[in-house]
Amino acid sequence: MDALIIYPENKEQLTAMKAKKITFEQKSEVYPDYVVQGVKESLKQAKEGKLTPYTGVRDMLGLS
Repeated sequence: MDALIIYPENKEQLTAMKAKKITFEQKSEVYPDYVVQGVKESLKQAKEGKLTPYTGVRDMLGLS
């Protein structure tokens, strides 16, 4: 069976899904694993004080 992503616009639509006994998995946000891992790594680096201030694109590219 195929999987569908459904975005109910209001509580009534969500209730209708439940009333029709349609099986679904409810998640508030879905992010790919690599995004979650990247955020976790960034938070870890921030806690360790390994931050690099952003000063602009020119500085990042070594054009300053």
